[in-house]
Amino acid sequence: MIPFYVAGRPTVGPENLTVRHPFDTSVVGATSLATEEQVEEAVAAAFAATGPAAALSAADRAGALDEISTRIRLRGEEFAQLITAENGKPLKWARAEVARAVSTFRWAAEEARRFSGDLQRLDTDPSAAGRIALIRRVPRGPVLGIAPFNFPLNLVAHKVAPALAVGAPIIVKPAPATPLTALLLGEIMAGLDLPYGMFSVLPIPNDRAAALVADPRLPVVSFTGSGPVGAGIRAAVPQKHVTLELGGNAAALIARDWDDLDFAARRIATFANYQAGQSCIAVQRVFVHRDHAAAFTPRLIAAVEALRTGDPRDEATDVGPVVNADAARRIEDWIAEAVTKGGRILTGGTRSGTTVAPTVLTDVPADAKVCADEVFGPVLVLTVVDDDEAGLAAIDDSAFGLQAGVFTRRLDLAFRAHRRLTVGGVIIGDVPSFRADQMPYGGVKGSGSGREGVASAMDDYTEPRVMVLTGIDL
Repeated sequence: MIPFYVAGRPTVGPENLTVRHPFDTSVVGATSLATEEQVEEAVAAAFAATGPAAALSAADRAGALDEISTRIRLRGEEFAQLITAENGKPLKWARAEVARAVSTFRWAAEEARRFSGDLQRLDTDPSAAGRIALIRRVPRGPVLGIAPFNFPLNLVAHKVAPALAVGAPIIVKPAPATPLTALLLGEIMAGLDLPYGMFSVLPIPNDRAAALVADPRLPVVSFTGSGPVGAGIRAAVPQKHVTLELGGNAAALIARDWDDLDFAARRIATFANYQAGQSCIAVQRVFVHRDHAAAFTPRLIAAVEALRTGDPRDEATDVGPVVNADAARRIEDWIAEAVTKGGRILTGGTRSGTTVAPTVLTDVPADAKVCADEVFGPVLVLTVVDDDEAGLAAIDDSAFGLQAGVFTRRLDLAFRAHRRLTVGGVIIGDVPSFRADQMPYGGVKGSGSGREGVASAMDDYTEPRVMVLTGIDL
């Protein structure tokens, strides 16, 4: 029985939670669910740790983060195998996730060392002569981090690392489908010299999360997951500081000037399917300029069909299963709806158990679910547009706004896309799926609010506090 962590200490509960492999439902491992009393102990400890956590020196915070980064790297293959086992992600992508987590904690260590505040002269007005302001950011208080199943290590890292960097206690609620990776991270953190209550990792059912969200001792809620759940959190606790990363239906435009169609086809095929499409910025909608449609379409189909689908434990597998049978059936239903509405399947469109074949659709109306909503599966929709402006308009015709990709070499088009697209990030010359873990990452519209990326999350977890010094000879 794998323990969970209450105030940094391993413990177990009376109710078992068995984790099964998404590909073949074999047993991966077992932990247990935290009881209400154990949750209360964790929250009370986090609240009590607010002062000691904030008082940690920059050296202590940075040192702990560096140590976590090192220990993840040293146990990297163990983490990767566990991610593949409970998530179904192909090993090559699980290893990439581990490498990103190593980097995320390393970045957090660097940010902790330079988290110093700002000086502001106030003698810009004669009445404030001799005054200067020191503006520091201080933790708002303990953080509740609610993580999804699709990146069970790195998206937990994006909750934990900024909290440790600013000196805020954190309680992590991992996804019920993938708790074991977060618990392995908890094992690493339990070996550090951190204040009692600095962290907890609590496997609890989703229907018990509302009480944690509502608890006034947790003033910050960082949630990554579905839109309806995120909207419910925001409505339930308007007095709290809530950050939401709620997904999207990311689009890419092949502009008229783009000349490397093979590169675009390979990148789009890969990043429409690299986590079986279970990424918030997986390519879902592709708009190709009419001048390129005839040449690009067969290239895209060939690139998609070249991907190997199968057991994610096989080193050669590119596309594994989705998280469970219900998700696979839903994706299959959405493909069928698109066809009913006039769409055509260019490749794929089939399902075997929890594995959905990488699918390309075309002639799909914009109101079909595969266009209007987030598929979260290995499905992309190809649409021909008459010009680049029509392509930009089509990208923006979405309830979501996370990231977009524009394949162009024109500087004016790049800046126009950046100015007009209502998204959190625009990737020029590549797919919308690119993310560097130190950059601000998040969306607008139905894609959420707030930003991940270590420094950005540190801002979300803290608030400014001003000290004015008087009688200073400037």
